[in-house]
Amino acid sequence: MENLLEKIKRCKICEEHIEPNPVVLASKQSKIIIVGQAPGTKVHQSGIPWDDASGKQLRKWLDVTDEQFYDTNNFGIIPMGFCYPGKGKSGDLPPRKECAPKWHQPLLSEMPNVKLIILIGMYAQNYYLKDKTKRTLTETVNAFEEYLPNYFVLPHPSPRNRFWLTKNPWFEKVVLPQLKSVVKDLL
Repeated sequence: MENLLEKIKRCKICEEHIEPNPVVLASKQSKIIIVGQAPGTKVHQSGIPWDDASGKQLRKWLDVTDEQFYDTNNFGIIPMGFCYPGKGKSGDLPPRKECAPKWHQPLLSEMPNVKLIILIGMYAQNYYLKDKTKRTLTETVNAFEEYLPNYFVLPHPSPRNRFWLTKNPWFEKVVLPQLKSVVKDLL
């Protein structure tokens, strides 16, 4: 596992497109895997996954402390794109497509204790669930129980999604209590 993580951190598969600085956190003991989109600018600079407002919100949703979250015995953090993809017209660009096919399966095969994979956002959900996703992210998240016990689907916890959260109050009333319960049981 250590060799694999070192290879990922030295990866330059996308260097002709972006500045590589792969961000990943995992161990053989990881029980819950978080698959998000890609690091943002703050995480790209710090090298610490979810070290931003989105991460703070995610930890709140999971009902875990920073110490629990960054303990690789608890969580492995494997983004769809390991490096910051750059800025687009309305936010960050999509994650680079090279990362997940090259690194996800080798990483997961090194983690025999995984009990749950949390899929955050459409990129992760489409990659892992394939044709089992619904027509929209909202419909997929609303049907979260269909993907249990292997997967838990979530929208992105970005502050930019406040409108989505306001428009979908069932998420905080139904989905988050279930998420907290599942995570508590696994930790």
